[in-house]
This record gives sequence, structure tokens and C-alpha cells, in this order.
Amino acid sequence: MRTDVTPVNSVTAVTSVTSVFVRLKLSLLRNGLRQSGGRRAAYIASAVVVLLFAALQLIGLIALRGFAHADSLVVLLVAVLGLGWAVMPLFFPGGDETLDPTRLVMLPLRPRPLVRALLAASLVGIGPLFTLCMFAGSVIAVAHGGAAYAVGVVAVVLALLVCVTLARAVAAANVRLLTSRKGRDLAVLSGLVVAVGAQLVNFGAQRLGSSGLEQLDPAAGVLRWVPPASAIGAVDAASDGSYGIAVAQLALTAAALVLLLWVWARHLTRLMTAPDGSTLQTDGSPARERTATGLARLLPAGRTGTTMERTLRYVWRDPKTKAAWVTSLAIGLIVPVFNAWQGTGSVYFACFAAGMLGIQMYNQFGQDTSAFWMVAMTISSTRDAYVELRARAFALLLVTLPYATLVTVLTTAMLGDWQTLPEALGLSFALLGAMLATGAWTSARFPYSIPQEGHKNVAPGQVGLAWISIFGGMVGAALLCAPVIAVTIWLNLSAGGDAWDWLLLPVGTAYGAALTVAGLRLAAPQTARRLPEILTAVSKG
Repeated sequence: MRTDVTPVNSVTAVTSVTSVFVRLKLSLLRNGLRQSGGRRAAYIASAVVVLLFAALQLIGLIALRGFAHADSLVVLLVAVLGLGWAVMPLFFPGGDETLDPTRLVMLPLRPRPLVRALLAASLVGIGPLFTLCMFAGSVIAVAHGGAAYAVGVVAVVLALLVCVTLARAVAAANVRLLTSRKGRDLAVLSGLVVAVGAQLVNFGAQRLGSSGLEQLDPAAGVLRWVPPASAIGAVDAASDGSYGIAVAQLALTAAALVLLLWVWARHLTRLMTAPDGSTLQTDGSPARERTATGLARLLPAGRTGTTMERTLRYVWRDPKTKAAWVTSLAIGLIVPVFNAWQGTGSVYFACFAAGMLGIQMYNQFGQDTSAFWMVAMTISSTRDAYVELRARAFALLLVTLPYATLVTVLTTAMLGDWQTLPEALGLSFALLGAMLATGAWTSARFPYSIPQEGHKNVAPGQVGLAWISIFGGMVGAALLCAPVIAVTIWLNLSAGGDAWDWLLLPVGTAYGAALTVAGLRLAAPQTARRLPEILTAVSKG
């Protein structure tokens, strides 16, 4: 007797799974809005802003129709949107509950129907609608003739599917990372992407404003063959009558879509069948004794080395501390270098690097959060507090001194003004010393808590303390640097002062070192005396 079971019609099964996932996505959105009135208001407000921005962008793209080099602009726009879809899962893993396919592991679903269902569900949301408006406006901006519009319809669909599939493939490939501590680090570092991206956009806008859209032609000539921008390139080619090129670019986009679907399905299969580290048994071998390696072996012995190592580990492991450091490193390099690149900068802009990293000395104890009680138990005298603060300053100097020197030398080389290098270095070191001094004092006098969860950097009710600590300290650092600034101005204005410019390097260095020592000695008794208040303030988050 035959025991075969008649398979369910594949089309019906796929349609059923797809409709279920679409309804699931809608239910997630609806239930999320029901949680609170504040969340509902925030979602509606953000949706209105995004849709309004999309409408304005659509009108702007339509207005570009007929302008020279409009094709290069829209090709670059589509390429940037594709890049945004690629990195979105890495920096905003919590933005969509359906981005984590491991939640579906226990369901009896095959990869291909699951891919189709997830792809359909991914098209539901504000992001795909915004992207659709951008692609539609890009097609209208470059399409001329019925054939071009026909190609444009296919191009919009293919480009949108490529973007959504790319985001899904990236999320599936990195889902283990996104659900780990390193994934949370990436989410916190999204602020760095915004900051660096803003500088790049500002630089690009200045270049376009002075040179015109023709500056985009070389980059667009390459990107029009890179999916999903190749889909819009096909519309432009069809408008020019180059139908063979249009077909080739559409075929390239379709091939990219097929490849991404295959990669996505492959990663889904692996996630649904392969065990993760939490399900693997250990071999039972005893853990090996940890020994000091790498940088730890080069640090001084005693409390100074231990504190320096702890501070550097916070920089590497704590998401909030890492985000602050990486942002400071990036902005401190971008501002002087980009201005020098445009020919509008000055060697003195390199002081921005020392200033950005000097901010990391502020609120030293708040960075420890509630773990500061372990440090507080080891501080029983002013001497202990001084050694603690000195070690934290040493850890910062370990990175800041070579970094500030590198940025200053690089800026000087780009501007070709080597005679001003000693002045700029002297000012940078003096500014760094002043910020270390004021940062140590404000850390003891105005500590505040840094919440570990979310994107807030100040606990509720302590915003005033943060303003006093950071901005008050920065004003104090500027005032402390006034003597070196005055000497620099005097030497530049006086006759024959150029022969003595080199003295600003040792003078600025010695002055910065003296300020650091003085600030640490003033902050040490404050720290030892106010330990209970500091512990209470930094533990509120």
C-alpha cells in the first residue's frame, strides 16, 4: 500500500506563508503602537516627517527633469540609498523585530518560501515607501519617451527589491553579531556614522556649490554599472536610445537580485539548522590561567598600571565609552584635514584633535557608573585619589599625544606650512594639558551618571551637572591657554618673531604638563573628600 502524502500545491503554500508574514508585520506595527501614547505619537510624528521629506524630495527630483547632469545626480542618489539599506541592519538592529530570523527556528519552514515571505513583509513600512518615492522621482528626472518609462517601471521594482534583499542578506549574515554585545556596540556607534556622514555631506555640498554637478560625472560613470544604481542607469540609457546598454544594466541588476536572494537563503538555511555557541558543550578542560599580554606588559607596575589598563579596557569594551572615543578620533581628524584639503584651513585647526580627545577626561568617574564603588573602596587618602586620577590621565595621554602629533603633522604637510608646525604643536599640547586639568577637577566636583541602556549620555535630572562639567571646563581650559595664545600672537605680529617660533613647542609642552599636574593636585583632595557624593551621583543611571 502506498503511504505517500500528496504534497500541498506549492503556489498555495507560498501564498499562504507570505500572507501570514505580511499580516504578522502589520500586527507587530499595530501592537507596538498600542503600548503607549508616547510611542504612538513618536511613530506618527516620525512617519509624517519622513513622508513629508519624501514628498519634497520627489518634487525636487521631478524639477531636475531636463537639467544637465541630472542623470549623474540621481545615479549617485540611488547608490547612496543602496548603501544605506546595506548598513541599516548593522546600526539599527532593533528597528525591525522581523530582522532576526532565529526567532523562526522552531517553525517548519523551508528556506525558499521563507525568503519570499520575509521579502514581502520587508516591503511593508515607511522605509520602503520612502525609497520607492526616491526611485520614482529619479526615473521621472531622467526618463524621456515611452521606452524609457517602460524600462523605468521595471527599474524601480528591481532597485527596490535589491535594496530590501541586501538589507535582509546583511542582517541574516550578521545576526549572531547583531544579537551580541558587539552588535550593541555597532548600534551605539551609529552616532559616529551620522557625525562623519554630516562632515562628508558638508564637504561634498561645498564642492558642488563651487564646481557644479559636472563634478559627479566620473563617479556616476562607474556607479551606473553597480546595482541598484545600474537600474536607474538603464533608464538614462533608454532615454538616449542605447537599448542594448539599458538591457545589460537591467540584467546586471536582476543578476544582483538573484545572487542576493541565494546568499540570503543560504544564510537562513545555516541559521535554521546549525547550532550556535550556546548549545555546544565544552570539552571539560580547565580554563587556562590568564596572564598579562600585549600592552598590559608595557604598563608600569602597581596601581598606576592597573588603573591605566582598566581605563583602556573601558575604551575598548564599553559601548558608550568606545562611541565617545571613536567619534572624537574621527571628528578630530576630519575637521582639520578636510579644511586643509579644501585649501581654506589653517595649521591651528589641528588643535581640534587635542580638544576633542581632551573632552574624554571630563566625568571620569561617571564612565565607571555603579562599578565606581569598587574604585572608591581603594581610595582612603588624597594620595590614593591623586594616583588614580594621574593614571587615568596617563591612559588618555597614551593615545592623545601621538594622535594630536599625527594630525598636526598631517595638516601641516597638506598645507605646506612647516614653519608653523612648532607653534601648532605647542598650542595643542598646552590645550591638552589645560583640558586634563579642568577635566580632573570637574570630574570630582560635578560628576554625573551615564545610562548604560539607550542612547542617552546623561541620566535624567543631571543635565545641568553635565553642562557645568563639560562646557564650564572647556571655558576654563580656554582661559588657562590664554598665555600661550597671547605669546603666539605676539611672536607672529612682532618683527623678527619668526626666529623664535620654535620656542613655542617646548614652552607649550612644559606649560601643558604644569597645568596637568596642578589640576590633578587640586582635584585629588576634592575626590578623596567627596567620595560618597561622587558614588551617589554616578550610580543614578
